[in-house]
Amino acid sequence: MYRTSVSLAALAMLASTAGAAQAEIQVGVVTAVTGSMASFGEQMRSGVEAAAKEINAKGGIDGEEISVKVYDDACDPKQGVTAANQIVNDGIQFVIGHMCTGPSVPASDVYSEEGIIMISPTATAPVLTERGLDNVFRVAGRDDQQGRVAADHIAAHIENPKVAILHDKQAYGSGLAEATTKRLAEKGIEPVMTGSVNPGESDFSALVTKMKSEGVNTVYFGGYHAEAGQIVRQMGNAGMDAVLVAGDGLSNPDFWAITGENGAGTLFTFSPDPTANPNAAPVVEQLRADGIDPAFFTLYSYAALQVLAQGIEAAGEPEPDAVADALREGTFETVIGSLDFDDKGDLTEPAYVMYSWQDGKYRQVSAR
Repeated sequence: MYRTSVSLAALAMLASTAGAAQAEIQVGVVTAVTGSMASFGEQMRSGVEAAAKEINAKGGIDGEEISVKVYDDACDPKQGVTAANQIVNDGIQFVIGHMCTGPSVPASDVYSEEGIIMISPTATAPVLTERGLDNVFRVAGRDDQQGRVAADHIAAHIENPKVAILHDKQAYGSGLAEATTKRLAEKGIEPVMTGSVNPGESDFSALVTKMKSEGVNTVYFGGYHAEAGQIVRQMGNAGMDAVLVAGDGLSNPDFWAITGENGAGTLFTFSPDPTANPNAAPVVEQLRADGIDPAFFTLYSYAALQVLAQGIEAAGEPEPDAVADALREGTFETVIGSLDFDDKGDLTEPAYVMYSWQDGKYRQVSAR
């Protein structure tokens, strides 16, 4: 009887120890696993999972490992809400995502109601953080900041700009177009034409013909690489001498696969290259050793999880309200640099620079 009781006690102790060893903090990652943005989604997933692996290898967060679960929103608002509700049902309290602006906004309302922390690596619409939600953060800048940089570049570097403003009718694209138009007006530049395209559209011959007849030499496009690539390719094939300027949606390598040499000189705004940061070198080296491309979305997603992990550690517990307070009060060291947030959940010092596509790669444009 004595031996049996000792065995039961030992088993109870082992079970308790095993439970402690298996303690984990669940993080939902919501991105485009499917759809036209899936290549960006793969970058995001890879970045978060690589960061979790590194953090866990160093003992996790106060001994608790990070467990990552990926959800697909296909960059679609309705699917974004569905994914958000799945996260609620799964009892997850921390989210890295969403990737695209469209699903980020309605999904953030779900998270706000349920007290779930959301940190987006890439969603840039101002409205995301302008609604007074205290659980929403992002490690990217905002479209109004991108639009200002793009418009300033057009005004400073394009002689007699005759601008067409286009967008893809989605939240991200229309927001960029609006911000750029507003800033151009402040510079005394009014577009000679405006218009919109449908996501997934590929025949822009009528649009190109109209722009050419209007003497357009500069196209600002609010949208993603697929439609922008087709517009650029078809402008080149039509002999239209114009430069297309856009936002960070053109950082996808598939853009050049669509345009070929017609894409040379295409401009877009994006954050400064994080791989140029010496502090990022060890992470970049490890990613490459693991066969992961240290692309921008990869590194910004890596940084988002670093911020969350440091926020939980600073809070002293994985409790969302406490973590939200810690995120607003702290400074966080990440692969993309030191980050801190204002009361809205935006970065206090965001930055955008201009990039140019050349020879199948994009490079930062030197300030002049």
